[in-house]
Amino acid sequence: MRKTPPGEPRTPPTPRPHSLRRRLLLGILLPVVVFITYNTISAYQQTLASLNTAYDRTLLASAKSISEQLDVTGYEEAAHLRAIVPYSALEAFEADNKSRMYYRVSNLQGDLISGFDELPLWKGTIPARPPYAALVDFYDDTFRGLPVRVAVLLQPVASSSGRAMAVIQVAETLEVREALALQNLRNTLLRQALLIAVIGITVVLVVQRATQPVRQLSQELQARQEGDLSPITAPAAPRELQPLIEGTNEFLQRLRHLLRHQKRFVRDASHQLRTPLAVLKTQVQSALRGDMPAEQALHEIRDTVDRATQLANQMLALAKVEQLRQQSAPPVTRFDEILRGVALDISPLIAQRDLDFGIHTDAAPIQAHEWMLRELTRNLLHNAVRHAPPGSELSVELRTDGRHAALTVSDHGPGIDDELALRLFQPFSAGDVRTGSGLGLAICQEIVQALGGTISLANRTQAGRVLGLDAVVRLPLSTAADTTTGIAGMADGAQSPG
Repeated sequence: MRKTPPGEPRTPPTPRPHSLRRRLLLGILLPVVVFITYNTISAYQQTLASLNTAYDRTLLASAKSISEQLDVTGYEEAAHLRAIVPYSALEAFEADNKSRMYYRVSNLQGDLISGFDELPLWKGTIPARPPYAALVDFYDDTFRGLPVRVAVLLQPVASSSGRAMAVIQVAETLEVREALALQNLRNTLLRQALLIAVIGITVVLVVQRATQPVRQLSQELQARQEGDLSPITAPAAPRELQPLIEGTNEFLQRLRHLLRHQKRFVRDASHQLRTPLAVLKTQVQSALRGDMPAEQALHEIRDTVDRATQLANQMLALAKVEQLRQQSAPPVTRFDEILRGVALDISPLIAQRDLDFGIHTDAAPIQAHEWMLRELTRNLLHNAVRHAPPGSELSVELRTDGRHAALTVSDHGPGIDDELALRLFQPFSAGDVRTGSGLGLAICQEIVQALGGTISLANRTQAGRVLGLDAVVRLPLSTAADTTTGIAGMADGAQSPG
């Protein structure tokens, strides 16, 4: 076992994956066992109550049999009870010689007439509604260290020479009752155990069968070739697995897209950076040999480094667009504020080319990362400034219609051919390789597609003559309630000359 060095944070142990079969067994069997336990205890108590009712009737019959053997002489306090009760009279009520019966006959004052003197004297009361048509009471007691069930019968005794009230107690040990109750309990437990076993086996078999598609799906995925990210096809899978399969296919699709983007980035980087590095190496070697003046060589090397730096930055920006595309729930950003900020940043370039610059913006909340909107705006304005003739007009408008924001960047340049307009959005397709790397519009298109919008280039014509080029971007407005509050009260931006 590897010991953690002092100062190194301890790695928490990896939790063991839970078993669906174990969870189902516990989830089903545990409530069943609890219910069966409660049901068994209730059944045992009901069995005892039923046995007591049945055998209490026997006790009452025994007491009535004893009452037939009583005689009395005298009346009231002078009454004298006599009993001739042979013990053999109770043998008929003893069940299979497993239980013993005892009796006691006394008067109301508790004086023993016949029977077992050590049998505790009854001190209870007759219920208001006895279970039988007799003055009888039943209770549990202990006799000679054994639990007994006792029936008490208050029996009027009358003869030609007297009348009195006899108290007849008949006690029975509980061996037969307990044996029958335990036998019934064992039978019940056996049936309940079989029921639990059947439920457990059924759950295991059902879970085994229900999880068979999951195991088959797992085996198919494990048997795939490395790099195989094709969608999972499992039309026979249960409906409950379809959301998992659909989610997995969506994940595989995103992963395929990421891998394609990564391969394209590596391919483009190795191809595009090789040329400026080779040029730079040639220029350095030429300068070392003295083929050109040092100042001229340094200027050329600076230009080559600038182009390589611009290319690297734009390729990194293209990769960052894809990274931000994978992030969910981007914040809501004010497109109009970003647009004005970028216009202010490039104002020195606008002034350098002496452009007549005008900008007009409506409030436009867009659900997008600030970097994406800033990069989109910067690339479009840089292209427009670079291609606009010196001293011409350059206008920027951001309009909203309640659902979309439309950004239009209009210059008065020569425009573009229709064929060139179709491929300018492809990476490394520049109109003039001397002035760009061909990634600016590709970055713009990636950003716009990530935001669910559109971008287009169209010549602005009049009487068949090209007046300039319009770059139009349409993006959906954010529907968040908190971003629209107060927008109506914001004033539109006015035209501002450059």
